[in-house]
Amino acid sequence: MGWRSACKNKLTTAAEAVKVIKSGDCVIPGHAASESELLVAAMAARYQELENVSVVQGVAIGSAPYCRPEMAGHFVLRSMFAGPHTREALWENRGSFFPLLFHEFPRAFREGYIGADVFLTMVSPPDADGLCSLGVSVDHSRALVECARTVIAEVNPNVPRTFGDSLVHVDDLDILVEGAGPLTELTRFAVQDAVTQAIGRNVAALIKDGDTVQMGTGTIPDAILRYLRDKKDLGIHSEMFSDGLIDLIETGVVNGQKKTLHPGKIVVTFAEGTKSLYEYLHQNPRFEFHPVDYVNNPYVIAQNDNMVAINSALEIDLDGQVCAEAIGGRQFSGIGGQLDFLRGAAAAKNGRPVIALPSTAKRGALSRISCQLQPGTPVTTTRNDVHWVVTEYGAANLFCKTQSERAEALIGIAHPKFRPVLRDQYKAAYGRDLRLSV
Repeated sequence: MGWRSACKNKLTTAAEAVKVIKSGDCVIPGHAASESELLVAAMAARYQELENVSVVQGVAIGSAPYCRPEMAGHFVLRSMFAGPHTREALWENRGSFFPLLFHEFPRAFREGYIGADVFLTMVSPPDADGLCSLGVSVDHSRALVECARTVIAEVNPNVPRTFGDSLVHVDDLDILVEGAGPLTELTRFAVQDAVTQAIGRNVAALIKDGDTVQMGTGTIPDAILRYLRDKKDLGIHSEMFSDGLIDLIETGVVNGQKKTLHPGKIVVTFAEGTKSLYEYLHQNPRFEFHPVDYVNNPYVIAQNDNMVAINSALEIDLDGQVCAEAIGGRQFSGIGGQLDFLRGAAAAKNGRPVIALPSTAKRGALSRISCQLQPGTPVTTTRNDVHWVVTEYGAANLFCKTQSERAEALIGIAHPKFRPVLRDQYKAAYGRDLRLSV
């Protein structure tokens, strides 16, 4: 019997499926590339019938129509990670942001800190045993399948079947809608300038043969990857995966042979990228997708010897406090897994937590290394958690450094034109002349 016949009592249209959403409900769209554009569009089409529906969103790479101005009051964004389609709603007070470590997302839903009335997601068609794959987004999706009041799943053949802990039984899905649209894609980031390439070289110099690596996606991670081609036996334990790593896997640079946890496997919790990436992940036994409360758990991360965690920042002050999520008081992204991985790497045998950032912003007019974070700027990563900091001018290790030593080390990798200013600002703020104290 085909799955459609077996599940005929659950199958319906998108428009019918979303009628279970009521005013005041809390709706969670699938995360990143698992956000169903079909189901979200059907929900948004009902906006005039609904009031005060909370939409809880992590990374939104889909169109996020519930954030449009005309949706105000009908849908209210509650964001755990601001993205290009959700920032404006936050900035215009049509939604709110709440800080939460990525590995704590499942607990927040399971224990009722965040409501979970309706979960909208995508899954692969069920196999002969009735098992569907959550595809490229296991993260908090598994927890939501277990605890949401109603699970509406778009069954889409474009969702790759992934290995690890990604399978859910069709009996655990309440309403099914057939879809065939493509997963939302992210184009690869090009290495655009000499600054980014220099950061890539400096970070790559900290990575040794046999290390296990975590990094995200963007221009700096892609720059790092191009300088890892002469490395050997690298492993991957990372919250996410994108296209840039495929070349290193195919050339044998990434093989996981020296990993102390899940040897030979690339462990991630979600993936986002191009259609080629999604096709590459389909039934690929090299990959294991696990829930985020496992992948991003610092205790689990620390079980990888020689763990190198590479994360980005928008600003760092001379005490080592990192802001990676906001520009002034404006939320730009979120906490994500930065602190999860920095703490996990710090606890690992021979681990190296790394913060990488360009030395300047606004085309060189502003130093990203500041004397002090401005009032209202959130601290994403405390000074206690920061070890290596890398810019295009080098790498500084702040671990076990005094305050004046940390300041001196950071000024040494700041843009040269800002170094005298930073020294003067430090003396004015702390009453100490770095020229005399170091």
